[in-house]
Amino acid sequence: MSVPNKLWIGVLAALLASSCKNKNADNDGWRVYGGNKENTRYSSLNQIDTNNVKDLKIAWVHHTNDADTVAHSQIQCNPIIVDGVLYATTPHLKLVALNAATGEQKWVFDPDQKDINAITSIRFILNNNRGVTYWEDGDDKRIIFCAGSYIYAINAVNGRPIKSFGDHGKIDLHDHLDRPSKDAYVTVTTPGIIYKDLYIVGSRVNETSDAAPGHIRAYDVRTGQFKWIFHTIPHPGEKGYETWEDPNAWKHIGAANSWSGFSLDEARGLLFAPTGSAAFDFYGGKRKGAGLYANSLLALDAATGKLVWHYQVIHHDVWDKDLPTAPSLVIIKKDGKNVDAVAQPTKHGFIFVLDRATGKPLFPIDEKPVDTHSELVGEKLWPTQPIPRLPEPFTRQSISEKDINPYLSADDKADALNQLKGYRHGSMFIPPGKQPSLIFPGFDGGAEWGGPAVDPFTGWIYINANEMAWILTMIDAPKQSAGAEDFGQAGQRLFAQNCMGCHGQDRKGSGNYPSLININKKYHDEEIINLIATGRRMMPSFKQLTLQDRQAIVSFITNNTANQSKKFTETKAPVDTFLNLPYQMTGYNKFLAKDGQPAIAPPWGTLNAINLNTGKREWRVPLGDDPKIKNAGTENYGGPAVTAGGLVFIAATKDNKIRAFNKITGKLLWQADLPASGFATPSVYEVDGKQYVVIACGGGKLKTKSGDAYVAFALP
Repeated sequence: MSVPNKLWIGVLAALLASSCKNKNADNDGWRVYGGNKENTRYSSLNQIDTNNVKDLKIAWVHHTNDADTVAHSQIQCNPIIVDGVLYATTPHLKLVALNAATGEQKWVFDPDQKDINAITSIRFILNNNRGVTYWEDGDDKRIIFCAGSYIYAINAVNGRPIKSFGDHGKIDLHDHLDRPSKDAYVTVTTPGIIYKDLYIVGSRVNETSDAAPGHIRAYDVRTGQFKWIFHTIPHPGEKGYETWEDPNAWKHIGAANSWSGFSLDEARGLLFAPTGSAAFDFYGGKRKGAGLYANSLLALDAATGKLVWHYQVIHHDVWDKDLPTAPSLVIIKKDGKNVDAVAQPTKHGFIFVLDRATGKPLFPIDEKPVDTHSELVGEKLWPTQPIPRLPEPFTRQSISEKDINPYLSADDKADALNQLKGYRHGSMFIPPGKQPSLIFPGFDGGAEWGGPAVDPFTGWIYINANEMAWILTMIDAPKQSAGAEDFGQAGQRLFAQNCMGCHGQDRKGSGNYPSLININKKYHDEEIINLIATGRRMMPSFKQLTLQDRQAIVSFITNNTANQSKKFTETKAPVDTFLNLPYQMTGYNKFLAKDGQPAIAPPWGTLNAINLNTGKREWRVPLGDDPKIKNAGTENYGGPAVTAGGLVFIAATKDNKIRAFNKITGKLLWQADLPASGFATPSVYEVDGKQYVVIACGGGKLKTKSGDAYVAFALP
């Protein structure tokens, strides 16, 4: 498409948006996570446009004053704005209400404190939080949000818990899972969604073999009463049960959870729920079969939780290819007709475009044969995987020797090439094994939890992507010694079983997970022991481990030789063979050169515009500034927002910037420095006739400093 034609599209879209302004209240404010229940992250506001965006200035900054720089705290929250009040969460999971025009705090609710009407202090897992949910009926105005394993209902006017909701204002997420899960790790990172008087919520659970089931649940938003459940791992007699070869899989297998949020077609009463992989992520010998409803887009009756249709995008996933974001509900032009569609991005760089009512593909999708040879005993890989012909992929999907980073020194390039020769590569679906394989796009996408933005008037979808190769290596799981063990031996074994996948064999950390070397200089032994039990942020809790187990692990990771010599008493708890896996993964390790640069050629982060009417990419630009290489892009977390003013706003990068691009051409029009990286999605809203763009600046990922600020921009 020529640039003049693109510009005409932009003019027409702006006119349509202007004429439709105020017809959809969600599009003028930002009352819902993701901008609206269709999850398009679109704002019909156009006061800030392509001509004046260069004049944007900071309107206000709010500091929460609870960043944890030692523990790499984050703020991933996409705040909502209702009637001039901004609701958001802090690094320590406090809920705050701010004057959206000034940033002045109106109230704060801290769940990690003694409840004056409860008997005990509430302690919770310090999970990441990406947003909150608003509901109102007359004067009854509520914020529903999750901290740890509890869903809270908070009075939106004064910040006090609503005691008539659930148990003194909260619901325990361990309840109503149709399986004993009281000791399991269960929390919520992405907020639930409201349908009429129902609050519908997914969960984040462990990704290890002891994971809780990832069932989707609905509660009465007034009372907290449990209303319905959808079993993402079907029970006997339910459709999909037959896709698990073991008839008892539903009793043991966990995850298949909808952690990335929902979209809602309110007119149809259809809830769209993406799911992740079943646990354990990288070995499927204990969960043979296609494995519904893992790695699927589900369309559920929002009133009852009954399945309407499903589409599975990965069969028998052993690559951790969770659906990372809720889909966008769009109207596209097909064969001269408008079609209600749902567009689901994936970690491996595809967008599945399906008919919203039926789930039928709107572009051809081929079931293509893949490698099914596995050296892992007991594994049974699925013979095909679905590959869309269109839309065009928004990332590279394989690498070869020609893709090695050309900016490396001669020695580093030779080393990277030598590494590559030792890895299996060239396909997205290489069976995991003891010989390392490259995962590309990586474990963190392609698409990530920030998700896409869609202009409803053009049908263009805007999505940022990571392009980083990761290394997957499997090893034999350690076995308990036949004879007596000391704490050191048991700690090493238990570390490999429970901690190595994130912190690496050498304890130096991997991916976004921190190093444990010299952890005793930051924390006392008792603090680490408690942390293993409770979890924090990306780290799940390990309540299934006994105190002795945790003490042994701590003796190993702190190199405490005195404690390591203590006798370890073997536990007599019955062993669940489903949890006793024969293989472990060695950690989330990136394919890096010796100097720490990515071993593959840039770009490492991009922003893409794809026309969903044609399936063709309209433009692609690097996203983020690497300090050494021009136009390289950076890894990115958080998503874009698109406006009727012709702009795509996005932060997401590790270079502490927020940017605005021309949504038709991809040209960079404005950027500003932030006090910390904005690993979140911006919100666009209006107060008293003035348009604002606000971003959470929490940093903490990709070895960036942690921050505590919300920063809002507006025209002078």
